Amino acid sequence: MKCGPPFAIASTVEEDLEIKAHPTLFVMKNIALILLCCTPLIMSAADSTPAATAPASAAPTTPPLQNLQTFRLWAGDAPLAQGQDPKTDVPTIQAYLPAAGKATGAAMVIFPGGGYVNLSMTNEGSKIAQWLADNGIAAFIVKYRLGPKYHHPAEMLDGQRAVRFVRTYAPAWNIDVNHIGIIGFSAGGHMASTLATHFDAGKPDDADAIEHASSRPDLQILLYPVITFTDEASVHKGSRQALLGADPSDDLKLLLSNEKQVTAETPPAFIAHSFTDPVVPIANSDAYVAALEKANVPVVYLRGPYGGHGFGLTDKWGPQCIAWLRTQKF
Repeated sequence: MKCGPPFAIASTVEEDLEIKAHPTLFVMKNIALILLCCTPLIMSAADSTPAATAPASAAPTTPPLQNLQTFRLWAGDAPLAQGQDPKTDVPTIQAYLPAAGKATGAAMVIFPGGGYVNLSMTNEGSKIAQWLADNGIAAFIVKYRLGPKYHHPAEMLDGQRAVRFVRTYAPAWNIDVNHIGIIGFSAGGHMASTLATHFDAGKPDDADAIEHASSRPDLQILLYPVITFTDEASVHKGSRQALLGADPSDDLKLLLSNEKQVTAETPPAFIAHSFTDPVVPIANSDAYVAALEKANVPVVYLRGPYGGHGFGLTDKWGPQCIAWLRTQKF
């Protein structure tokens, strides 16, 4: 039997629904498996309940094993959990590793978009993971909790935990702990910009060893991102309501308007947005870029006629993004 770290769930191939589902992914051949002796924690493909887990206080010593394995982000219930439904209440991360001969030692954590109510797990998930892996970068697709069942800070906690999780297990994946970035699309871009502006260096006194790791990403890539919750002319109201509720306070809207939260510690950024976007106005990216520049944070901004909203991976930005990643030693 294969075995993995605490929180492991069986790697299963599911029908690609684009909404709240794990992606169907091409299973890469000839991946070397590391076989370790450990208590089996992987659930069977037919089992709909979450996998058995180690105590939250257990130090993460058993590494993940193979491409396409999916792991729970928390051993037990996630913070603020309202149930135990694997589809809605259990945030997960799926490892998608490059071939050993291609691996650069860097990783990207992927946040698909969907207005904080759905997740585009193919166009902004598995296709992006495949592209990154083809370029030697380990990819990790996050299934984070969504509205209207969950509101802030549950989503942010899931995102921060995903970065901590990858950083904690980085040595097992041959990943440099200082080369872990994030990439987000649309509302997933809001998640990514939230992680880039709301982070901590880790919680060394926490009983959960994963919480000891920093949640700060080393760089950020944002595609047609939701950014502002205060500029009524530019805000994507659906994302705001799904994340913050129907009547959020002005203070909460300000806190999650990430163009207002940029500091000199915000990581370098690559951003692409179409000025023909009819869903998330390009003013979102304009404001964020202006804030980054004011704080002297390095940024590459592609602002052009890229085809509206939700265009996913295209040659309009993909090659330039990889070239930029190489300058960042990714």
